[in-house]
Amino acid sequence: MKLRKGIAVTTTEYGGVLLDEKDGSYWQLNDTSVIVVEAFAAGQTPEAAVDRIVAEFDVERAEAESDVAELTRRLVEAKILRP
Repeated sequence: MKLRKGIAVTTTEYGGVLLDEKDGSYWQLNDTSVIVVEAFAAGQTPEAAVDRIVAEFDVERAEAESDVAELTRRLVEAKILRP
């Protein structure tokens, strides 16, 4: 999985923002979503994002896996992420 060209990721004190530099649309991200997007931007796997989320937050692995899968699906649907 890779972020599409023209997608910028910026972290904020409240999580982060994805900006589509092509059309100006943006998406606000919470802290765990930032971890997922940063993992993909770094060429890492969804499993790496799950590992980091489980290590940093009080969440069960199954819940983290489900959340990462759902966010990945939404990012692909929005054409932000490409397989």
